[in-house]
Amino acid sequence: MLKLNPQLILFDLDGTLYVSNQAIPGAVDALDRLREHGFQLRFLTNTTTKSQAQLVEQLRSLNFSLDTHELISAPVAAQLELQSMQKKAARTLRIWPVVADAIKKDFSEFEIGEISPDVVVLGDIGDRWDLDLINKLFNAIHGGAQLIALHKNRFWQTDDGLKADIGFFVAGLEYVCNMNARVMGKPNADFFQRVLDSVSVSARETMMVGDDIDSDVGGAQELGIKGCLVKTGKFRQGYYDQSTIKPDMVAESVVDFADRLLKA
Repeated sequence: MLKLNPQLILFDLDGTLYVSNQAIPGAVDALDRLREHGFQLRFLTNTTTKSQAQLVEQLRSLNFSLDTHELISAPVAAQLELQSMQKKAARTLRIWPVVADAIKKDFSEFEIGEISPDVVVLGDIGDRWDLDLINKLFNAIHGGAQLIALHKNRFWQTDDGLKADIGFFVAGLEYVCNMNARVMGKPNADFFQRVLDSVSVSARETMMVGDDIDSDVGGAQELGIKGCLVKTGKFRQGYYDQSTIKPDMVAESVVDFADRLLKA
């Protein structure tokens, strides 16, 4: 039997705690019970269409309790990475943020421009993708710009079912530009390590709970964090059966996870 003794529990948001802006039944109470038993909680997301403040407010509107510093998003990780790059360069970086309007202000400390950028920052932009934009991105990166991808998810859950995510475009640009993007969100090991460092908890004392077997479970396990896959959100049995990733636990939902952890 798996020994469950984490001090820190990391939760994915969309598909794990809520779906279509509706909290998973019992999820709010489940997290409250975990806090009452002394577990530290952090919330990790690759969502790049909302600012950190908007995401915190969304969770609170669904009655989840959290402090702002407990939520770590991919755009925040990118901002920290760019600040580090700028410090090393000893000059203001010129970046081209191809991201949702809601998070563009997160990059206001950098010089913004499409012409000869040092870095292209790629996030979710909905239906704004077209061949003209792809060619502009190709030429910027082929011309020397580094590519930072806020995440590289393959697909995501919507009200209309599964849809391809920006991993489709990130992988395509990597291929045509013959380079690898620096991925900021899950499953990047640096993303998880930043969270561990902020709490001063080791990987072996941590568990990740999410609906994405690749980004959530696989990414966490690469760093030695145990991973629990929940059967909500984007979970599909067929995809799970074909995966080479083996979760440390599979739970029906975050509620089932909390019940089993507390009983253990």
